[in-house]
Amino acid sequence: MSIRPWVIVEEPDDRGLRRVTIGGEAVGSAWSAGGLRRMLGRRGYPVNMDLDDPTSICWRGGDSRTWPDRAWRRHATAVLMVAGLLASMVLNAVIGWPDAAGALTFAQRMTGGLFVLSGLVQGAAAVMVLDYWGRRQVKLSGAVVLLAVLIALATDSLLLVMWMEETEYTPYLLAFVPLWCWSLWALVLLAREKPWRGAPQPKTFAAGLVVTALLTGASLAYSTMYQPAAAPMHFTLSAKFGTARPDRREPFVHVPLTLYMKNTGGIPVYIVNDSYAVRGRDVAYSRKSGSRDLLAEWEESAGKGGGLAGEAELYVGDFSYTMISSGHFYGPGERLEVGQEYALERVLQLPVDAAYEIVSVRVQVSYMRKDRGKLDVKNFGAVHYSWNKSDEKYYCPPEEGCEKQLIYHGRVWHNNNLINVTRKPRYVTAIWSPGGRPISSISSFRFQDERGFYSEEKRELDRYGAASVRAGAEVSVAELLGSAGR
Repeated sequence: MSIRPWVIVEEPDDRGLRRVTIGGEAVGSAWSAGGLRRMLGRRGYPVNMDLDDPTSICWRGGDSRTWPDRAWRRHATAVLMVAGLLASMVLNAVIGWPDAAGALTFAQRMTGGLFVLSGLVQGAAAVMVLDYWGRRQVKLSGAVVLLAVLIALATDSLLLVMWMEETEYTPYLLAFVPLWCWSLWALVLLAREKPWRGAPQPKTFAAGLVVTALLTGASLAYSTMYQPAAAPMHFTLSAKFGTARPDRREPFVHVPLTLYMKNTGGIPVYIVNDSYAVRGRDVAYSRKSGSRDLLAEWEESAGKGGGLAGEAELYVGDFSYTMISSGHFYGPGERLEVGQEYALERVLQLPVDAAYEIVSVRVQVSYMRKDRGKLDVKNFGAVHYSWNKSDEKYYCPPEEGCEKQLIYHGRVWHNNNLINVTRKPRYVTAIWSPGGRPISSISSFRFQDERGFYSEEKRELDRYGAASVRAGAEVSVAELLGSAGR
């Protein structure tokens, strides 16, 4: 037998793992005496061999009782790392998949894809944790875990900053705040371990981290800031009266009315609310034209509540308006794609002895950009009647001074899912009545809550790219009667 021992157990490394060689060949590493016995047993050594026999085993840096590994601590650390990485993977997938699969713009799809890819990296890193906190047989395992932790810290920090802009409660807050704390702990732990030393080219690995961060930041900036500004909306809306025709049996004339709209911009839209109103105007003519001026005429008429607040006309006063016809133009919840146009043709009936001199039409369309948000069209398109007692959520008792209205209400999601997970849910509300002004609102309040959602209207309308376009036309009753031969 050779005087050189066949088995050599090296001194423990910084994690307590001792390398084992047999006959000059490295055969593995052991955390404990039991692990060493199992390793030797697989190579034909007796299971109950004497580990302190110097003729069989040579111990370097300690003896058979020198095993500094704290298995419970190592296992607990590995479990926490795996749990944090898996939770981060799920969060990144939840954030990124809706944008990657259904966003309208390419930039938003790319942003969603980056989040999904980051989730895949974190899933792979969760597997690498078992090797890195184990025997470290894969050289890149530590570098992959470090990359995943940096991604988690960057993502959770971004979510936290966005949440702090409005500090609204969202269930996702219970996910990304604890994960942000976890990522700080994991980064400090890995900084002590220095896992980049295991990478074949540490400088290349560091450069890859920087490039990834820059690409992610540029994609987010393009998606949230540049893209909305680079694609402005253009909308064409018009109204026109046609040639009147007399009724064959009654003293009425029939007046054609054509309403037209077209999406001439580069972004499809949702129609949130629309309305047209045809009114007849009656005035009292002033015979004293020489002693009147426009300001005095307007002041007298406005003081009596006549006309519109911004309407002034010489020789006429005491404006009074009669609603002739009113209704929806296209319909709340409908879509209007790029280049799509729509026309509505109506026929109005006017008596030949109508008590008004001018007939006018005003049409208004409120819309929301589809590249900013996704509207729950199914629920929003369902009309609710304010006088319907069985619909308790929207019922408004007449004794409280409520007008009869049509109400539309539904959820809206922003196309940048980062906003959805850091904000309370948003809802779109549209209200229409025959004699009232159409109302459109986007807020975090459900309709059954108090009408506090109006306080958020301006900010949310800007965020979702909501706007209104108006058009109008008017014609004299004398012209209509003349064209009808009356």
